Amino acid sequence: MSKFFQLIKDALKGDENTDFTTLSINRAIVLLSVPMVIEMFFEALFALADAFFVARYVGTLGVAAVGLTESVLTLIYSVAWGLSGAATAIVARRIGEKDNRGGGVALAQVILISLLLGAVIAFFGTFYAEKVLELMGGSPELIAQGKWYTRIQFLSSPVIILIFTLSGALRGSGSASLAMKSVIIANILNIGLDFLFVPIMGMGIKGAALATLIGRSVGVIYQLWMLIKFSKLQLRWPDFTPVKKIIVNIIKIGSGGAGQFLIQSASWVFLVRILSEYGSEVIAGYTVALRIIVFTILPSWGLANSAATLVGQNLGAGKPERAIKSAWTVSFFNMVFLAIIAVVFFLFAEDFISWFDPTPQVVATGVLCLKILAAGYVVFGIGMVITQAINGAGDTLPPTLFNIICFWIIEIPLAYYLAVMIDWKETGVFLSIIIAETILAIMAVVYFRTNRWQRKQV
Repeated sequence: MSKFFQLIKDALKGDENTDFTTLSINRAIVLLSVPMVIEMFFEALFALADAFFVARYVGTLGVAAVGLTESVLTLIYSVAWGLSGAATAIVARRIGEKDNRGGGVALAQVILISLLLGAVIAFFGTFYAEKVLELMGGSPELIAQGKWYTRIQFLSSPVIILIFTLSGALRGSGSASLAMKSVIIANILNIGLDFLFVPIMGMGIKGAALATLIGRSVGVIYQLWMLIKFSKLQLRWPDFTPVKKIIVNIIKIGSGGAGQFLIQSASWVFLVRILSEYGSEVIAGYTVALRIIVFTILPSWGLANSAATLVGQNLGAGKPERAIKSAWTVSFFNMVFLAIIAVVFFLFAEDFISWFDPTPQVVATGVLCLKILAAGYVVFGIGMVITQAINGAGDTLPPTLFNIICFWIIEIPLAYYLAVMIDWKETGVFLSIIIAETILAIMAVVYFRTNRWQRKQV
């Protein structure tokens, strides 16, 4: 037991000199996944904290405004997630090859791309915030209350993208503890400012958006300081000169990862649009349930990210069999974790939802959503790890195609058919999600077993 606690302590502390391609696989998974799980846990707190303070001190209409905005903001998260995946894949491969300087140059190019894309999104999103809410089916009252939340969140686009991409680079280099610490710092500040801005100063959902912007900005500053001063990536100012070959490679890999998240995000936007026909209370119930689900799924993504790092570094070190074994071992751990969470949701779903908003229709919708999605948690656990393992190899095209098939060709039409055509309403929407996710997991596993992803050069 003392050795186990020492291992956890070592994982939280981190060690820049650790070689994850030579450690025992179980030890490598623990050292990488513990800080990654905690990082994702705190990343989930951003949305959960906003939803909590808005639900308690603004009301159902405010929660619905947050829900509609976050559904559109997932388009930004898709870009951030894609670039983060590219950073992880390329940096992990360079570290596996013992080319730390090459990793630093690649990271600098990722930062340049992040800033450029973030600035473009911020410009358009800030000016068209009200139109975004209108297109999502928001009522005039909702738009009036939510427009500033939407505007500020779009303005923070460069910061959102950077905090993801810098964390991805740190994870790829094996410095998962530094990525974890940056998100913890950002979240503690976000929660403190939420409390100050929303209930004390009475700034409403605008205050929640400002708290998130400030918290994430501080987290990014911490990440940059660590990368410049202490990281094995050896980031230097001359590295920020654009290098066409590296930028093209990042865009190729990142577009696949972004495409996957974008496809999923776009499908969620359509699902929210369908749910908006049933009223603000249904949207609010779905929003609260989704925040709780994200709170558990993101730590699970932490485990999946450890698989991506291990696959990338082991391929760089010329150890494909070790990469395969790492992915399957992480899949087993993730299945067990999500199975436990599913049981908790079935037992305490009503307590969780009513803690945020006791409105009967909100609770009924939220409980229904939690229980239906929890039924697919074990399959989700396998699918997300194997998909991330393939992405970690830099082979992002096949998972992108799987996402198109599952979320656009299957999920969206199925949700419309079940909800509208046969009048299952929100139940039909929630069922379409677990059906699509199950098919995605099967496709990912089948492709992974072909070993074609091992031949991808990054």
